[in-house]
Amino acid sequence: MRVLHVVTAFPRGPGDIIAPWLIELLRRQRAAGLEVEVFAPAYRGGGNQEFEGIPVHRFRYFPARWEDLTHDQGTVDRVGHSIRYKLMAPFYVLAGMRAAWRLARRRHFDIVHVHWPVPHALFGWAARGGGGARLVTLWYGIELRWVKSRLPWLKQFLKWALQTSDQVAAISSYTAREIAELVHVPVRVIPYGLGFTESLPGTRDKGLGNRDSFQILYVGNLIPRKGVRYLIDALKRLPPTIPAKLLILGEGTDRPKLEAQVRELGLNGRVSLPGRVPDPDLHRALREASVFVLPSIVDKRGDTEGLGVVLLEAMSYRVPVIGSAIGGITDIIADDETGLLVPPEDSAAIAAAVQRIAGDPALAERLADAGSRRVRERFGWDAITAAWLECYNAARQKAPRA
Repeated sequence: MRVLHVVTAFPRGPGDIIAPWLIELLRRQRAAGLEVEVFAPAYRGGGNQEFEGIPVHRFRYFPARWEDLTHDQGTVDRVGHSIRYKLMAPFYVLAGMRAAWRLARRRHFDIVHVHWPVPHALFGWAARGGGGARLVTLWYGIELRWVKSRLPWLKQFLKWALQTSDQVAAISSYTAREIAELVHVPVRVIPYGLGFTESLPGTRDKGLGNRDSFQILYVGNLIPRKGVRYLIDALKRLPPTIPAKLLILGEGTDRPKLEAQVRELGLNGRVSLPGRVPDPDLHRALREASVFVLPSIVDKRGDTEGLGVVLLEAMSYRVPVIGSAIGGITDIIADDETGLLVPPEDSAAIAAAVQRIAGDPALAERLADAGSRRVRERFGWDAITAAWLECYNAARQKAPRA
């Protein structure tokens, strides 16, 4: 079975870290015997034409000097803040549809797997028209919330894209419920898994949970919907008997505000913001963490956490986790079983949860053990790969669409 993955952005060369979970999905599908290929936009006129032996089909949509609508930043954010990107968007859509149709005419694909169906369902539709492949759309949730909050005129497009898909999948039950609010179609819930290939670690540096040091870790973008400011405030609320420090790994538009908040609260010696770090440093931080916190919220645009794969990474290292009871996080954390859930935008609740874990080593170990098991049982790559194969086979059994 030959599968074409339609994506917004894809690694442009060695060392380009983009969607590591997608890379792992491609590796797993190829190991399962599928012929996988990628359809992606070019970046400034170029980009790799293969990745680990996987063909990558790049399409051009603008003069190379300005061809940067994707990869470096969220496309919707760019379009929303620049006239140039607004003008570029129609060229992107039309060029992508034309290139997808021509590619499908040249090569036979059984399945076109569309990631980020706004607007890429159009690419999938064009590829299906060019070669008769079945169309599978994967919904992350953020595109649904974009349309609700900022692009309401695309609501009918969303319905069309869902209704004309041969199979519809969502990364979480929360996203599946959002789809159900729009249109009644069968939806498969297929999460993504960990974005690294080595076996799950299963151990961490226990000594860092002792009385001399309690390391709180956050990894992710520094943007409003991640709610990092509530985590910083929670650190200030912890009693002095807990020698807690906070390590924040990531970059984003909120970084200057967060740095100012740290200064204002007098936390300079207790909070570190080194930005993005190489993979070895990230894995070391996960091994050394006493607790991992994902304090996501619903932002002003109505956007929130679609799943929270970073929680899975922390749980795979047997780190106890705390997350907001919101979005797809509740697919990962069962409260007081595989982690602790707290209300969003509640610094006091975050502080209380951290204090529970810091003061009860038995609880920390129980949550860590249960979290590690949940990752293996519900979010392991064997199960995810099998779910996608079942989805593709179901799509192929449907009658061809006009």
